[in-house]
Parts: sequence; C-alpha cells; structure tokens
Amino acid sequence: MQGKVAVMTGATSGIGEVAAERLAEAGATILFVARDQRRAEATLARLAAKNRAPHRFFRADLSNLAETKRVGAAIAAEAPRIDVLVNNAGAMFSSRRETADGLEMTFALNHMSYFVLTAALLEKLKASAPARIVSTASAAHQGARLDFDDLQNKRNYSGMRAYGRSKLCNILFTRALARRLQGTGVTANCLHPGFVATRFGDEAGGAVGLLIPLAKLFGRRPEKGAETIVYLASSPDVASESGFYYFECRKTTPSAAAQDDEAARQLWTASEKLAGFVS
Repeated sequence: MQGKVAVMTGATSGIGEVAAERLAEAGATILFVARDQRRAEATLARLAAKNRAPHRFFRADLSNLAETKRVGAAIAAEAPRIDVLVNNAGAMFSSRRETADGLEMTFALNHMSYFVLTAALLEKLKASAPARIVSTASAAHQGARLDFDDLQNKRNYSGMRAYGRSKLCNILFTRALARRLQGTGVTANCLHPGFVATRFGDEAGGAVGLLIPLAKLFGRRPEKGAETIVYLASSPDVASESGFYYFECRKTTPSAAAQDDEAARQLWTASEKLAGFVS
C-alpha cells in the first residue's frame, strides 16, 4: 500500500479503526469521514504513529444525503488519487428513526451512505485504476428480504429486521456495482466481519441495546474482524476479483436473496431516485 490512498468510513472505532491502522502500517495514506471531532483526532494521532503520510479526516454526518454528497465532492477534489474506498460506517437502532431526508436511519446510514459516497468518488477511483471498493456487509442478511413497497421500514418496524435488510442491500449494491464497473479496472467486493465486540450497537436503545453488550462478551476481537477488510483492500490475491462476498478472507456464498439480480437492479434504481440522481 506504499504511496496509495484509502478513503474510509467508520474508521474511528472498531474494525474500521483497526483496518485503517493496518493499511497505514502498510504505507497507505488514510482519508476518513467522521462525525465526532474528538474521536477523529484520536484516530489521526494513531495513524500518524504508523507512518508520516498526510492522513486527514473530513467531518460529515453520513446519514444525511446532502452531507454525504458534500463530503464526497470535497474528498474527490482534494485527494490526489483514490486507490481504495472502504464503506464501513453502520449502526442499528431499536426504535424507528427518520433522517432529515425522511429516510429510515438504518437504511440511510448503512446503505445510502455507501451508495452516495461511492458515486461521488467513482470517477476518481476510475482515474486511479487499478482501484478497489470494499463494503462491510454482514451475515445478518441471512433471512432478510427487501420490500420495495416499504424500503423505509414503516410497517411493523424491528431493529434487527431493518439491520438485516440494510446488510442485504450492501451485498446487492456490491453485485450491481461490480457489473457496472466491468472493464474500468475498479473492483467491488463486500464482506462479513463476524460478530465483533466493538462500539457497534451502543446507541441502539431499547431491548436491542440491552442484549448487545451481553452478546459482545462472546464476540471476536476487532483485530480479527478487520482482517478481511484489509485483505480485500490490499491483497494481490483478489486484485481481479469483483462482485463477491467474503468471510475470513475467503469467498463465501450469500443467501439466495443476496444473489437476486432483479432485486439488485430494483434497489439501484430506487437508490438513484432517493439520492436525487434521477427524477
């Protein structure tokens, strides 16, 4: 990763922070998006200890479409090149919340931020090819189905269901994106990091917020969960692989719903409209 630039979300804690440090140790310059100034500065300090590259953070709320577009444009304008984009920001909420855009919060943060930020950086990634897009999905997609009449989870909301659907979106997005990137030199893959004991779920609230701390007692360490992110971002073994889902650095088959090309197409079309890319 010497001389390469990696853009990351969700890099101020957990597996994202570990992955950022590992990529910096390998020589990369890390540009990351963060909402919390204090945590971002702490991450910057840790990255500076890994190498002397001009690491930088960009402040934005990725649940907000305008903010995500703004920060994407800023990064695209300022980055000399982008070799890797790691979409890793995510959360789960026990009760239904809506963003300023009227989107359900889990869908907005876990899927739309991936979609909109990737779109903003795509031309710079293509110009820097060979380049890679890595998105953190989850085995929580198993059993999930998308309801295109209720993408915002207004009916019978469940935090776990909304999260599972958002992770299904990540895999379908990766599948559709990889097809669109054929011949560009840019690859797109996603991964399940395993259940990791991190800050994830700390703001979930409700019953989910009570159960997650107990589950974390049995979770894997962030260092283990970050391995597949680093692998997909840097390993020569996957330089030409695109459109796949990985677990523990191995290609893995996702659910049947996650292999549904028609659902991937519908999700892409719906996401374009929600993002305001088409009327």
